[in-house]
Amino acid sequence: MKTKAFIFLGIVAPFMAACLLSIHFLIVFFTPYSGENMQFTVKSGEGFSSINYRLMKKDIVSNGRLFHYYTKYQGAITRFKAGTYEIQKGQHMGDILTSLTEGVPILTSVTFPEGKNMFEFGKILEAKNITTYTAFIKACKDQENIKKLGIDAPSLEGYLFPDTYKFAPKTPAKIVVQAMTRLTIEKIKDLDFGSSFLSQHQVMILASIVEKETGAKKERPTIAGVYLNRLKKKMRLQADPTTIYGIWEGFNGNLRKKHLLQKTDYNTYKMSGLPLGPIANPSLAAVKAVLKPQSHNYIYFVSKNDGTHVFTPTYKEHLKAVDYWQKNYSRRKGKSWRDLKQ
Repeated sequence: MKTKAFIFLGIVAPFMAACLLSIHFLIVFFTPYSGENMQFTVKSGEGFSSINYRLMKKDIVSNGRLFHYYTKYQGAITRFKAGTYEIQKGQHMGDILTSLTEGVPILTSVTFPEGKNMFEFGKILEAKNITTYTAFIKACKDQENIKKLGIDAPSLEGYLFPDTYKFAPKTPAKIVVQAMTRLTIEKIKDLDFGSSFLSQHQVMILASIVEKETGAKKERPTIAGVYLNRLKKKMRLQADPTTIYGIWEGFNGNLRKKHLLQKTDYNTYKMSGLPLGPIANPSLAAVKAVLKPQSHNYIYFVSKNDGTHVFTPTYKEHLKAVDYWQKNYSRRKGKSWRDLKQ
C-alpha cells in the first residue's frame, strides 16, 4: 500500500496537477473577451509590459502572465505596432495578439484646407488627437529634418501639402510632416520652375501669398501677375497676409497701423522683395498660377468685399477703386468672401 501511495503521490499526482493546470490555462486562454467592442491604442515606442498591464486593466486579457508567456512563445514581444485597433467581443488571447501585431490600425481622417499655415495645421492635428500642436511646430522647424527632406528653408511652412490624410492616433509629429512634405515634392516634381525668373523656393513663397490674397480660384493667375509686376518694378509687395504671418503667434485678428510699421522678416510694407519664407501652404493651382501668371499691366487691386477684386494699373485708379468699394458702406454691408461662388 505504501508503494502504491508513493507512486500516486510521486508520479501520478504531479502529472494530474500538471494536466489540471494545463486545462486551466487552456480554458483561460480560450475564454473570449466578453465586454463591448472597444478601441485599444498601442502608443508609439510603448513596451510590452505597459501594453500587457493596460490590457489587463481594461479586462481585455484576464491573465497577464499567461498572455506574456504566449506572446514570448510566439516571438512577438517586440512586434506590437503603434496605432489604434478594434477589440471585438468574442476574441480570445490569441486573436488579440494577432490584432495588435498583424492587424491594420484604425486611421483618423484629417483634412488640411488650402491656404492655412503650419500653426493652424498644428491645431487641427491636436484636435484630432494625432499629435500635439507643440510637437508638430517643433518638427516643422527642425533643421535636421528639413535638410533630410531636401528643403532649403527656415521651416516646412509652404511645403505641407493641403489635402486629406489618414494617420493613426498618437502618430509622431516627424512622421506627419514627412508625409505632408513628400506629397508636396511629388506634386510639384513635374512643374517647370525654370520658366520663372524666381527660384523654386521663391515660387513657393509667392504661391502662398497668392493663395492668401484671393478666395476666387479664377483670380490666382491675375494676382500672381500683379505681384510679379511689382517685383520686376522693385516695388514693395505691401501684402497684409505677410505682415500678419510675421506676428502670427501674438496676433489677435485685428491688423493695425502699428503692425504695418513693425519690422519683421515678413512685413512686406517695410521690406523690399519677398518675405523670408512661405506664409501658408498653397494649393497646386496657386503654384501653377505663379509659374503661368496672367500677362497684364496691373500693379494694384482692391477687394470688392465678396472674395473678388478690382485690378488697376495706376495708383490714381486704385484710389478711385478704394473710394468706390471700401469707403462706401453700402457696398460693404452684408457682403462676405464666404458667399463667393467659385
